[in-house]
Amino acid sequence: MPVNQTLAQFSDWSYFTAFAFYLFAFVVAIAFYARRISAADLAAKSNERELVGVGAGAGSAAVDVDAPEGPSVSESTAVIDGKPAASAKAEKQLALAHKLGVTAEMLIYVGVAVHFASVLLRGLATQRFPWGNLYEYVSVSILFSMAIAAGVLHRESMRVFWPWLLAPVLALMFYGGKNLYVEAAPVVPALQSIWIPIHVTIIAIGASIALVSGVASILYLLRMRQPVGKEKGVLGKIVLPLPSAQTLDSIAYRTAIWSFPLFGLGIVLGAIWAEAAWGRYWGWDPKETVSFISWIIYALYLHARATSGWRNSKAAWINIAGFSTMVFNLFFINMVVSGLHSYAGLN
Repeated sequence: MPVNQTLAQFSDWSYFTAFAFYLFAFVVAIAFYARRISAADLAAKSNERELVGVGAGAGSAAVDVDAPEGPSVSESTAVIDGKPAASAKAEKQLALAHKLGVTAEMLIYVGVAVHFASVLLRGLATQRFPWGNLYEYVSVSILFSMAIAAGVLHRESMRVFWPWLLAPVLALMFYGGKNLYVEAAPVVPALQSIWIPIHVTIIAIGASIALVSGVASILYLLRMRQPVGKEKGVLGKIVLPLPSAQTLDSIAYRTAIWSFPLFGLGIVLGAIWAEAAWGRYWGWDPKETVSFISWIIYALYLHARATSGWRNSKAAWINIAGFSTMVFNLFFINMVVSGLHSYAGLN
């Protein structure tokens, strides 16, 4: 079936336009995150000064800040609109952070819409479901991940995740567009099956949710090293806006609960497709084997997370290991190892 080159060109333009929107959103999200760091830092200083002031007030006379003579008023006693200076500055930083967060979110929504247009136009151009090679699969997986994240991270307290999530998304999208790109074309006969939209879609959704879960586990490990209220050094400044370790662990666990059965269902449906295409359900092909290993690791993570003695960094490391095997399967197995699933579309 001939390819509509005009639609294919529009699809490519939409892909890079979506990347641009995500990149702008990333820059704004970093500015938002920096303002949240500043606000949290000022709020912490304000609390410390209030405690010091209370301690000093118990054993000394109050200072008349309106006195025309005497020493200058320090920042610890300065007042802006009836509030301590540090506290007032913190509120201004939070207000600015809110505006930046909303802006980043709007850019992400537009990026997701344009990204969806890219995938849709690719499908219309080739008259098939647009995930027949590695470039298309990466694009679709990123689209699912961003769409799911946009629905989950819309609350004010969740926006601090965006810089951390957009970083790997941009890296994957840049690599996909630069190194994995192939011209729109019909797929090989083995992929001309009704099973491709079923099997690949479920696998892609499961992998996209696993990305959110993996990022949450990484942030959980960072927060465990820098508990709330005990942040120190440069790393402490970086994690200052993040929620508690318990909240991050809960996000990682709840998203993994969704990813695990979807990924498992995708493997089962892939086995059914394999029987129809190759006459066997399972052949320990490299991609099948690593996919099964990833699924087992996620099963271990969910079991470890439900076991009281493992509800700490051990379980989080297992979750990260599971996602790492997914990335290994996506790139190394597809691009380096030869097997029945070598449909990357690359020479």
